Amino acid sequence: MKDAVIVSTARTPIGKAFRGAFNNTKTPTMTAVAIKAAVARAGIDGAEIDDVVMGCGMQAASAAGNIARTAALAAGVPVTVSANTIDRQCSSGLAAIAAGARQIMVDGMSVVLAGGTEQISLIQNDYIKTVLSFDNIKEIE
Repeated sequence: MKDAVIVSTARTPIGKAFRGAFNNTKTPTMTAVAIKAAVARAGIDGAEIDDVVMGCGMQAASAAGNIARTAALAAGVPVTVSANTIDRQCSSGLAAIAAGARQIMVDGMSVVLAGGTEQISLIQNDYIKTVLSFDNIKEIE
């Protein structure tokens, strides 16, 4: 079994929710900043990444869908790299890092980009236009 090690880290700056400088920065854009920096600091090409795993507890508005995929693409990671998002509702980012480590240790992957994302300013205001129900996705009026 291979060991999994963290070779690079990056994070976005912390802002003031609903009123700070990053208030209107969409989740994929904000997350892409950290992804791009982590890839550069690791000294690898994005095509070397086997998988992107991101944790996100509030997947709505610009973080809806597969935020790991949209953020990776926004960071310039090639479309050939797969990505998945974990929603644990508490410690989603940590769960994503643990999943990435397992992919290296057990599944034989070489490079996994893992972390967490959240953009509270854009999911608890007018940007949120849809909610997920068990039947379908309905627009909020």
